[in-house]
Amino acid sequence: METALFDPAASGLDGDSVVAQLGALSGVQRVPNPKLTLLLRRDFLDAETCAGLVALIDANRRPSTISDSNGDAAFRTSETCDLNAAEPLVQQVEAAIAAATGLDPMFGEPLQGQRYAVGQEFKAHTDYFEPNGVDFQRYCSVAGNRTWTVMVYLNTPDAGGATRFKAVDKTVQPETGKLVAWNNRRADRSLNPATIHHGMKVRAGVKYVITKWFRERPWG
Repeated sequence: METALFDPAASGLDGDSVVAQLGALSGVQRVPNPKLTLLLRRDFLDAETCAGLVALIDANRRPSTISDSNGDAAFRTSETCDLNAAEPLVQQVEAAIAAATGLDPMFGEPLQGQRYAVGQEFKAHTDYFEPNGVDFQRYCSVAGNRTWTVMVYLNTPDAGGATRFKAVDKTVQPETGKLVAWNNRRADRSLNPATIHHGMKVRAGVKYVITKWFRERPWG
């Protein structure tokens, strides 16, 4: 019931409002599948901005973690960077995401960067936390579960590194500056298992992305 205290459009629970906001941008494409809401836009960030973010990630990366690996030590093998919110470039990107989606930054987790070297991947997963999962209370007791995911590829690896949405057989190829955004919920706001996706192995080069997740209630 707490969620009703906050604007569902600003938090992403009202998925239609986010779609309308993103849809107002030129060049936005919506994947035509009723099972999930998935939108793409090329050149959301320019090459200079992407290069600056890559440098920040390289300077502060650490092994990625996961709330529940299901006993598979190789489930997520990338590296992660918690980007410093005081960095002017990070603030610029945060503002761009908020303007494009209409999502209020108060509902957003800190912007995160990921680096995938050759052979690294993030096996098929959903971004929301399973209500019966081992760490649900730890991760969701304050801000609630995730609503929207906004991801931007920062470079184009030499080979591999696509994001495959398994339930709808949609593979998104990484391209410098491309935005990929999806609603982790169905229209009725229930969690949507059709958002399961696989960060596929990089076969040549390195892949960099940033990810911004939004929650039902204010972060922190």
